[in-house]
Amino acid sequence: MKKKILVIEDDSHIRQYLVSLIKDHGYDVYEAGDVQEGLAQTEKHRPDLITLDIEMPGDWGPRFYHHLTKIPGLKKTPVIVISGLPGHQCAVMNAAASLSKPFDREELLDIIRHTIG
Repeated sequence: MKKKILVIEDDSHIRQYLVSLIKDHGYDVYEAGDVQEGLAQTEKHRPDLITLDIEMPGDWGPRFYHHLTKIPGLKKTPVIVISGLPGHQCAVMNAAASLSKPFDREELLDIIRHTIG
């Protein structure tokens, strides 16, 4: 069974790039353009890993993470923060990893493989 990854990113170009990149490496990928959609997709698909942008319209990535930790069975889901904001490494304290935009694709794939296989 393929591992499931949810990409939460408001920039549609970056989101589509991430979806294509991750799909091309054998994962099932779901996507969301904002925090509310991300929460709905998380509950619907129960992903094995989430990539999370920090700054999105209408809400803030760390708030998503706070909500995630309250959902039974999902609170330990690994999150990779991908952001262009300075200091984003501290935004989600228990993130599996934190990458700066622009990110290195091989580094992201290595983190995913190391985190969920």
